[in-house]
Amino acid sequence: MSTQSGWRCPEPRPEVPDVPKLRSTAAVATTMSALAATSILTGPSVAEPFSPEPCALHRTDAHHSEGLDTWNSAYPRPQGTLNAALVFLSFPDAVPRTTPGELTADHFPATSRYFEQSSYGRFTLRPHPLDRWLKMPRPSTAYRIKRDWAPSDRSAYLRDAFAVADKALDFSRYQVVYLVADPDAPGVDSDATKVVNLDSPVRLDGTDVRRVVTVFEQHPPDRLVLAHETGHVFDLPDLYHRPTDAKDDWDTHVGDWDLMGSQFGAAPDLFGWHKWKLGWLDPRQVACVRGAGPTRLTLEPLAAGPGVPVRGASGTPGFGLGNGTKLAVVRTGADTALAFEARGPVGNDRTACRQGILVYRVRAGVESGDGPVDVVDAHPHTEACWENSVYPPLADAPVSLGESFTVPGDGVKVEVEERTPAGAWTVRITPGEGA
Repeated sequence: MSTQSGWRCPEPRPEVPDVPKLRSTAAVATTMSALAATSILTGPSVAEPFSPEPCALHRTDAHHSEGLDTWNSAYPRPQGTLNAALVFLSFPDAVPRTTPGELTADHFPATSRYFEQSSYGRFTLRPHPLDRWLKMPRPSTAYRIKRDWAPSDRSAYLRDAFAVADKALDFSRYQVVYLVADPDAPGVDSDATKVVNLDSPVRLDGTDVRRVVTVFEQHPPDRLVLAHETGHVFDLPDLYHRPTDAKDDWDTHVGDWDLMGSQFGAAPDLFGWHKWKLGWLDPRQVACVRGAGPTRLTLEPLAAGPGVPVRGASGTPGFGLGNGTKLAVVRTGADTALAFEARGPVGNDRTACRQGILVYRVRAGVESGDGPVDVVDAHPHTEACWENSVYPPLADAPVSLGESFTVPGDGVKVEVEERTPAGAWTVRITPGEGA
């Protein structure tokens, strides 16, 4: 999560809030007494096979592994409709200056729209906000909230939040839970927003709660911040580089090109690899390029889907794309691959700086936050779009129409030959000797 500022999204569709329930909190206290700390889930879970493709990397023990031959069943899979609860937490040391409705509007329907468009309508995130504040038992400053939160303080916060929320919320109805803190309370740090994965699930209302999104955003919040954090709920990794000093940059791995790198990106749609992992691309929409000779194929713009206009070769808007090939993959090793996809100013990428065929490396054995994906810069000596790019050196990374590019170190060559009248891209990919 970055620390920049963003804009506020429009009003959401109204949702019916939960009816308060008057129940004892003893069960919550008993369950939470066993929670000494929280941490990420790093071990493998029961595998659910879903892709026979030979280019699908195997899921490893790395946290949020980019392997996608099986689905990690510890995470909800974003298909169909998932229900999300928004719980609003106030504190004794502050009187909220915003309403739950205003904070809901900060994030919805923008977050739902992002996922609906990115998934081609295959996934709907339905928000269910409470209509009132629930008061925490201790002042906000008592929890020492900050980005690198001490486990004991974080556990105390969660213990109290679950106890308070359990009086008003039926947790069994929701697959995603957002704990939204009063942004104006003195102890709330907006940089601390993140997903917390529990070492052991908390049993509430007959369901296991394995993770929650703790929201401490300012009002108005960072752009698409909730969509980024919700990506973690679906087992997507952080793709940014965390700087070690003030001269370092957050966005050296993927720049603008994926929400999990930066929610401020000019082209924040999810990589085709991520859409494949989440089940939003059918196997037939992924081309596994093998052999020594060249393969010619047509790639639809990644963001093209039902009802999304794409400008074709003539420059006029057209419709009809959406079911063709979206992603080409060259396997380069036991847990590495190169991915190729067409990106441009379409859908969630409508403010993209440049268009063409984006190339990136995927490494299934690399942990979240350590660079599991790296965009390959086809124009390493130039930069672009200083006015709106989070990382101008990668803003012009795609291979443009009429260009050819050989990926350094892998020897895989991609040639962008033409645009079709409908707006798809004709490319020729020649694997290197080791591919």
